[in-house]
Amino acid sequence: MYTEKEPAEVTIQNFLSKVKHYYHAADVNKINDAFEVANKAHQGQFRASGRPYITHPTIVADTLIDLGMDVSTICAALLHDTVEDTYVTDEDLRKRFGDEIADLVAGVTKLEKITFHDKEEEQAENMRKMFFAMAKDIRVMLIKLSDRLHNMRTLKFQKEERRVAIARETLDIYAPIAHRLGVYAIKQELEDLSLRYIDPVGYENLVQKVGQKRSEREENIRMVIDELSAKLDEQHIHHTIDGRPKHFYSIYRKMVLQNKPFDQIYDLIAIRVLVDSVPDCYAVLGIVHTLWNQMPGRFKDYISVPKANMYQSLHTTVVGGRKMPFPFEVQIRTWEMHRIAEYGIAAHWRYKEGGGAANDLDSKLYWVRQILDWQSDTRDSREFLDTLKTDLFSEEVFLFTPKGDVISMPKGATPLDFAYRIHSAVGNKCVGSKINGRIMPLDTPLETGDRVEIITSASSKGPSADWVRICKTPQAQAKIRAFLKKEYREENIETGRAMVERECRRRGLNPSDVIKPEYYDSILKKYGFTALNDIYSAVGYGGMASVYVVSRLVDEQRTQTAQAAPKAEELLALTEENQPQRKASGKANHGIILPGNEDMDIPVRFGKCCSPVPGDDIVGFITRGRGVTIHKADCVNVLRGEAERRVQVAWADGDTGTGFCVSIKIVAYDHTNLLIELATIIGDANVPIKTVNTELDEKNRIATFRFVLEVKSREQMDKLVKLLQRKTDVIDVFRVQG
Repeated sequence: MYTEKEPAEVTIQNFLSKVKHYYHAADVNKINDAFEVANKAHQGQFRASGRPYITHPTIVADTLIDLGMDVSTICAALLHDTVEDTYVTDEDLRKRFGDEIADLVAGVTKLEKITFHDKEEEQAENMRKMFFAMAKDIRVMLIKLSDRLHNMRTLKFQKEERRVAIARETLDIYAPIAHRLGVYAIKQELEDLSLRYIDPVGYENLVQKVGQKRSEREENIRMVIDELSAKLDEQHIHHTIDGRPKHFYSIYRKMVLQNKPFDQIYDLIAIRVLVDSVPDCYAVLGIVHTLWNQMPGRFKDYISVPKANMYQSLHTTVVGGRKMPFPFEVQIRTWEMHRIAEYGIAAHWRYKEGGGAANDLDSKLYWVRQILDWQSDTRDSREFLDTLKTDLFSEEVFLFTPKGDVISMPKGATPLDFAYRIHSAVGNKCVGSKINGRIMPLDTPLETGDRVEIITSASSKGPSADWVRICKTPQAQAKIRAFLKKEYREENIETGRAMVERECRRRGLNPSDVIKPEYYDSILKKYGFTALNDIYSAVGYGGMASVYVVSRLVDEQRTQTAQAAPKAEELLALTEENQPQRKASGKANHGIILPGNEDMDIPVRFGKCCSPVPGDDIVGFITRGRGVTIHKADCVNVLRGEAERRVQVAWADGDTGTGFCVSIKIVAYDHTNLLIELATIIGDANVPIKTVNTELDEKNRIATFRFVLEVKSREQMDKLVKLLQRKTDVIDVFRVQG
């Protein structure tokens, strides 16, 4: 468990000595070779802490040795940053170390030479790539978890904003993955380290409060252990007992989720009992319940029904009586169960040579295989990342098939999810379900212990689009979309085309201006499509968002337009008259600069058709005799104009002190004083109202307001839009052009 005390740093000498102790001579030579390659490649590189960069892959590899990983994993850990950050190539690794190690390194390496729409998309695509590699070889994720662990231990050397972002990603993605893989030692430390940076005040307060009662808890643990150990000795049960405090994040979550002060959280400790056999586990459980009172609803048998990550143990919470009148948890397991509980999926490699776990590894990694299945049907990177987070955070329920097989599923799963969990064909032919022998609706949430039977029919026409809403697991949703994609392609194409064109018109764009081969070719290449209809089909069945498609089209159009813009030295020649009240220069008081022309006085005005404001993506359009007109980059008028007249422009840094007019539409349910309430919100945001026009749909009692406002920046406008959207009777708020 991570505490406020920093873990001891691993030295290269200690690492190399450990390698000699744990591995055979041939393996030692291979690891030493990998170390020498990494050490040479990273020569002259340093971490943010100031330490030589080679210390990082060395510590990552050391962590994996503690997990009992094989020699290929250790070599890949040492080399995991070489392809990304040094002159070493993938081909170099394959020639020297073979395909297995090179594939592991490639799985950890980030995507390169790809242009992303934004940082969020880049993160999502890298995560998608990593999970694809992980589904083929789980060791990729074990390397990545160890890599992230060391980066979190040294996070204090990063800039503050980077610390929070990395900590949030760790808590959202990596800690839940460690949990799913059963690697609790890493999972708990990642959570505590993340909390340290996400809520530093809360973390420090918690550390202090835990520290204040440490001696009292240690005494309570000693009394419990002594009493229980004496009873087990009487029954001649060979055992080991230790006490451990709950890690900080688990206490923090309980305080936040249950809204309890620290003084009301009593189960801050857990007693762990290790015995030789499964019968001994249940015997210990009986003795525990004899000594102390069991708390209702707090017993869990993970031995008879193991977790998907292989975890097995008995958990019970009891109250200690007069000597210890507060609840504490007792965990009971065998030594073998404990090994798996500590190392999770990594335990497979600890006895791989004996052949004990090779046959059932795939069954333990079913959820990883599921990711591989549904990620192929998820085109939008952000959708993939969002569904991944949902899947990782979901709690589990344990269900039974009619034959008595145990199947774990996310909490909230429905019989329809269960059907697709069995097989796609079962889901597609599903017409009903029985839960515990009773016919129940397909959207019924399943509970642990439910016996689920799926009713199928050969005459079923298959799933409908409504089934995507009924299902709660991304796996089932992906399989339904795949069916709809195949069976209703023509309908999907027409639906998708209408959605894309509607999104274009919503933005004030003519669809024929942006839906062109030269603009959508990048989308085809990225997703492996062959024609425009493939894009429409993906939008139609819900695999890709129309907003995303249009955004990429506009971005591509903008890029190609910028490449065709006139050279800087030609700019003045195209402008024949000056307007001294607005000149573009490095010190322009209206906030516009022309890169490469900072010393030139070039007349500038703003297009009334789109009303750009600071923060908008903008482009200049050269108007003969009137200088440069500033438009939003996606303004239909500038896109229709001559490409050779477009020129790169940018907003100057700092507040110009000038207001910019912008038009917004507000659609809301009409009622008395609605306009006054909207105007009050706008006024409280310190945004002047220039004009307002109102339209009323008498039949549906829906009012549409068009406000012309004066704002100082896009940020100010966006904040106002969010304030207006929070009003309960507001249907929609959006910016309009013209």
